[in-house]
Amino acid sequence: MPTRRAFLGYAATPALAWQSPAGSRIRIGLIGAGGRGRYLLSELAKPAAANFSVTAVCDVWKPNLESAAAAIEKQYGARPATTTRYRDILENRAIDAVIISAPDHTHSRMLKEAVEAGKDAYCEKPMGTDVWEARAAYHAVKASRQIVQIGTQRRSEPGLIAAGAMIREGVIGRITRIDMQVNFQEARWRRDYHMVKEEDIDWEAFRFGRDIGPFDPRKFREWQLFHPFTNGIPGLWMSHFIDLVAWYLDDPYPASAVAEGGVFLWKDGRETSDVFHALLRYPKDCLVSFAMSLTNAAGDRNLWFGVKGTFDGQAVSFLPDGSRAPDRLTARIDVKGDPVESHTDNWLRCIRTRQTPRADVQAGFSHAVAGCMAAQALRDGRRVRFDSEALAIV
Repeated sequence: MPTRRAFLGYAATPALAWQSPAGSRIRIGLIGAGGRGRYLLSELAKPAAANFSVTAVCDVWKPNLESAAAAIEKQYGARPATTTRYRDILENRAIDAVIISAPDHTHSRMLKEAVEAGKDAYCEKPMGTDVWEARAAYHAVKASRQIVQIGTQRRSEPGLIAAGAMIREGVIGRITRIDMQVNFQEARWRRDYHMVKEEDIDWEAFRFGRDIGPFDPRKFREWQLFHPFTNGIPGLWMSHFIDLVAWYLDDPYPASAVAEGGVFLWKDGRETSDVFHALLRYPKDCLVSFAMSLTNAAGDRNLWFGVKGTFDGQAVSFLPDGSRAPDRLTARIDVKGDPVESHTDNWLRCIRTRQTPRADVQAGFSHAVAGCMAAQALRDGRRVRFDSEALAIV
């Protein structure tokens, strides 16, 4: 493992906001080389076309760090610098942009520090699991000149892009209710952890300032099941669906939220729910229901109820005025969009053009607020509200 001085390669100086000249090579640092980080590496465009390289990688677990470094060396022709401390990446002026794909509880703080260090960033969802940390990151990005893409990649799905345009144009009229569901019958997020050795982990870096106790291989490998690494289903899954609400309705924050749930089936010591249901009311008079269970394999549901028709995630349907009969549909139109660049390619292009990416920091903060509200409502057992001026849960 290199020393910190060797990794940085220079005396620390105040960072300046970096802006990519049109033809320059973008040098990327990866923070978090687990499954999601490796997936994002595979999604990046080929270096010859995009003119970028991954020059540094950070992970707290030695096997992840070594395997990612080997894969990067094979793809880009040079071995990246390696470290277990993310600030080494942020302080390295030879790095222009970062991908943040560490566990959920790290996202907000890492994003805040990244833009303050002058780095453009791709930050995985959820943008935050704590509303105060998410707000600090939001303000930091807004105050910077950095390009930030949040990893709610459904904003780069052609069909959903086309559906959003139709809904905003009023094709099915004003939306008053939305019903979203996700159903698996599996003990999701369980992983084998018997190969994890204490000497292979930078536990202090993984702890990230949280009080999580001594080394625990299960908490490391199955962090999605335990607080304070995550706020559970609201951050792990609802973030993708609730993101559509702010996007399609141009209504960034829920006014209020209630939630219920718990561990109903997979009683394996997990702390996060395997059955969850939240109701979120938005200021433009729309009630959003999001439910998820790991106890039934019914699949997904994404229904948008407009006063003129319904969108079901794939098509829009229309009813005659005043009709209550679903068999009297006047039309059904499949929603398909034109091919678009991938979410990661969109980020790279925006780094060069300095344009706003598809899932900017406002999109990220909007879904983070909704997720934090739902998680707090579940935890407290009562309705929570959001002050859109103070940007605070009350």
